[in-house]
Amino acid sequence: MNVTTNNTALLAMDLQAAMVSHIKDADYLPRVRRAIDAARAAGIPVLHVVLGFRSGRSDICDRNKAFSGLPEGAFGPGDPNAAVHPDVAPRPDEAVITKKRFSAFAGSDLELVLRSGGISHLVLAGIATSGVVLSTLRQAADLDYRLTVLADGCADADEEVHRVLTEKVFPRQAEVTTVEEWAKTVG
Repeated sequence: MNVTTNNTALLAMDLQAAMVSHIKDADYLPRVRRAIDAARAAGIPVLHVVLGFRSGRSDICDRNKAFSGLPEGAFGPGDPNAAVHPDVAPRPDEAVITKKRFSAFAGSDLELVLRSGGISHLVLAGIATSGVVLSTLRQAADLDYRLTVLADGCADADEEVHRVLTEKVFPRQAEVTTVEEWAKTVG
């Protein structure tokens, strides 16, 4: 894999306390941290994508099965579970993109940030493989971004779903690799 770093960004997605608490793999956050450190060392922008809603929940529709059942205040201002886990926290100079649905593009300014930075290649990591990673990959592919998925930089509560997505579905639209292999290409 030949990585051009001047048009690449790493999307570290939904690495918030609430999501991380569901991951049983103790090596998951250290692996993601390795990807973030490799990106930073190579001058690749790290964009932290988070789920967030307004006070009063005016951006949650009662027809949305996934989000309408969230407790009052969940992922709203002041929710400590909405904070990015400290092991992978953004630096002050790194963009934090707030999204309103599963895809990193939904209700966010991600596309504007990418276009402004001349980014055409996205490297995806995050929780959950069947949520933010799948939705973002599909939308990014439709927007003609070049895509790489860090399979072990993604996690899902259902290991079989994770396997099927990373081994059978994602390779149709993205290069799928490991954090370690990707880090070697940018380091």
